[in-house]
Amino acid sequence: MGMFKALVLNQDEGKTTAAVEELALTDLPDENVLVKVDYSSLNYKDGLAVTGKGKIIRKFPMVPGIDMVGTVEESADDRYSAGDKVVLTGWGVGENFWGGYAQYARLKADWLVPLPEGMEPIRTMQIGTAGLTAMLCVMALEEGGVTPESGPVVVSGAAGGVGSVAVAILAGLGYQVSAITGRPETESYLRALGASEILNRAEMAEPARPLEKQKWAGAVDTAGDTILARILAEADYNGVVTACGLAASFKLPSTVMPFILRNVRLQGVDSVMCPTERRQVAWQRLLTQLPENALGDIAQIIALSDVPDYAEKITNGQVKGRVVVDLNA
Repeated sequence: MGMFKALVLNQDEGKTTAAVEELALTDLPDENVLVKVDYSSLNYKDGLAVTGKGKIIRKFPMVPGIDMVGTVEESADDRYSAGDKVVLTGWGVGENFWGGYAQYARLKADWLVPLPEGMEPIRTMQIGTAGLTAMLCVMALEEGGVTPESGPVVVSGAAGGVGSVAVAILAGLGYQVSAITGRPETESYLRALGASEILNRAEMAEPARPLEKQKWAGAVDTAGDTILARILAEADYNGVVTACGLAASFKLPSTVMPFILRNVRLQGVDSVMCPTERRQVAWQRLLTQLPENALGDIAQIIALSDVPDYAEKITNGQVKGRVVVDLNA
C-alpha cells in the first residue's frame, strides 16, 4: 500500500489550520483494525472542529471526521475479518482519536458496528451520526409512551442534519410533525420530508412563561436555550422532550414547573458513547424506517478538499440536510 490522502488539522499560534496531506500507513495510530474508508460525513461538530470555532480538538495533529464507513483490510480482533463492511460513529473518534477524513483509518474493534445487510455504504453516511441520533431520539419518544395517536410532535433545527432525518422518520411512522426553522426557503424541503406545519425559529426562541398552552406530545430538540425552554413549557401532560443538541446554546432558562405540574420528561440523548447493542437496533431500524426517497433530498456529496469550505458553511447555518464526504472523489 502506498500513500493516502487525509485532512489534517494543526494549530498555529492558537489558530486551527486544515490541509489535505499525503500520509503513510505508518503514520496512523496503533489500533487493532485497519479500515479502508469509503465515505465520511460532515456534522455540526465536525464543522466546529475543522474551523476551530469550538474546542473540539485538544491535541494536534488530528484527522477529524466523527463518522465513517468502509471495508476492513486487516484485523487483529476475531470479530472482524478482511472484507467486512463496517460503520463507525462517535466514541471520540475525530476528536480525541484520528477519524474519518482519511482514506485509511486504524480503529478499535469496540468502536465498529457491522454494516446492516442491505444498506449501501453511501446511504450509511447519508444517515451518519445525525441520523443515528435522530433515531435514538425517536426510540426515546416511543419508550416514553409517545405514539402517533398521542398528538403532534415538534422538531427544532429541522433543516439541519438531525432535524431533517427526525422529520422524515417521524412522518414516515405516522406522527404529525411540526418543524422549527429559521430559514423560510427550506419550507418546501421540510414539507417534502413530511412536516405538516412550519414554525418560525425567532418566535419559538421568544422567552416563554413557566407554563404555556399545551401543544406537544413529544419533541426532538437540537437547539437548547430558549427554544427548548419554550418546548418544555408547551409540552402536553406526560409529554416527552428529547434533547440532543445545543446549536443555540447549552443554557436552559426554564423552571421545574413543566416537570412537576405536567409530568413532562426531559430525556437526554447521546450518540457518542451509546452502547453497541442499542446502536445496532437503531441502525437496523434506520434501514427499514427511514424513507429511502428522503435521502436524495437530505444529502449532498462533496470531496475531501471541499470539507474546510463546507465546515465554515455548516457553522454559519448555511447547510441544508446531510453532507457526505467521498474519500475517493
